[in-house]
Amino acid sequence: MTDLHDLSAHDLWMGYRTGRISPVEATKAALMRIEAWEPKINAMYITDADGALKAARASEQRWHRGEQLSPLDGVPVTIKDNIGTKGWPAPIGTAAGDMTPGRADAPPVARLREAGCVFLGKTTMPDFGMLASGVSSLHGVTRNPWNTKRNPAGSSSGAGAAIAAGYGPLALGTDIGGSVRLPAAYNGIFALKPSLGRVPINPPWLGRVTGPMTRTVADAAMLMNHITRPDARDWMSLPHEERDYLNTLGSEVRGLRIGLLLDIGYGTKPQPAVTAAVRDAAKLLEAAGARVEPVKPFLTEAMVQGLNTVFQARAWADFELMPPERQAKVLPFIAAWCRGAKTLSAADAMRGLGQVFAMREAAVFATEPYDFLIAPTSPITAYDAEEACPGNDIAAAVNHLCFTAPFNMSEQPAASICTGYDDDGLPIGLQIIGHRFDDIGVLRLAARYEEMRPALKPWPQP
Repeated sequence: MTDLHDLSAHDLWMGYRTGRISPVEATKAALMRIEAWEPKINAMYITDADGALKAARASEQRWHRGEQLSPLDGVPVTIKDNIGTKGWPAPIGTAAGDMTPGRADAPPVARLREAGCVFLGKTTMPDFGMLASGVSSLHGVTRNPWNTKRNPAGSSSGAGAAIAAGYGPLALGTDIGGSVRLPAAYNGIFALKPSLGRVPINPPWLGRVTGPMTRTVADAAMLMNHITRPDARDWMSLPHEERDYLNTLGSEVRGLRIGLLLDIGYGTKPQPAVTAAVRDAAKLLEAAGARVEPVKPFLTEAMVQGLNTVFQARAWADFELMPPERQAKVLPFIAAWCRGAKTLSAADAMRGLGQVFAMREAAVFATEPYDFLIAPTSPITAYDAEEACPGNDIAAAVNHLCFTAPFNMSEQPAASICTGYDDDGLPIGLQIIGHRFDDIGVLRLAARYEEMRPALKPWPQP
């Protein structure tokens, strides 16, 4: 029999409907998993056991009365540090952050509270979300459950590790350059980076989205049914579409034209195991009737350095306003990176922004001939847990993000799904990229691939 902590949100929903499972039982199972794993992986920033059990008991009563708020009523969820949650601080992963308890829920959190979800707590992230790593001046080092000497990626580091470890079936992360997809790849889970504006968020910014992180595509679709609902606080959000993401997952692969992107043009070259796993996925899709064709590289060094300049300038603008005693609390790697923008001019920043738009144009044009692109999520598998980036090389800190960041800038939906493992048993992520606004198309193709892929390894145990 499957352990309660391994059940999907969809399984819990079915169990709650029949009375075979209760929200209290599911919540206790998730809390026991947190207790067992936390000394080893450090994925939680706040664990609110009392609040979670109180919410679970209230949900249980609603199910008994037939007054449940949604299919997600009573399903445990974790929330990333930087997503505003009433009563909990959002210090953005840094010891220099603001520890004032939140006064209101951010839009996606509000939607899940309305749906009756049980909030287990908040997950860890690196300083300011500016690392694809689990290293934080506030939270310490978050580790990968598959191998605790390895990194869970970031910046939704705790969220990715939590899902792999069984801290409930649902997590909310954020992604501005790969921050839900990279942890999905390193931790062997599923994550969707929606089209910019599909999921209302506050505050909105260039490329920044909230996305579901789950073990299954169906669970991500269940989250999307709620977190896509409108919220006026996001003045960049898309018009709301009345859509049942879960019940429209069925899709035919036959006839699809899919571009295979194994060399994006710049950055870290994919490891042989990563290339092999993505090629194997392409062969499965081809066998199912898709037409798979190679895509030419489109990313340049100038584009990547331009993106780094924009983010560095943005971070420096905030960092330089901090008093020295607060600056001293920031992770030294990030503080050094911020100071790298000290001599940038306004013209440098605008040229960088120009390269970001060139990146956007190139990503959209690369996708245009195809229904979807497939690519590695990350060119590498999980690296050392205590490194801020591979090799701690600040000059190359963005090089392993080159398969993900362009699709934030182009506002296209992109998902990561586990497609196999390297020789050390570490997960490998397949990235599925769709046209702008085609979030449901990405979920549909991911669901079909989920059905076709070889069996996955059992989840790691504490």
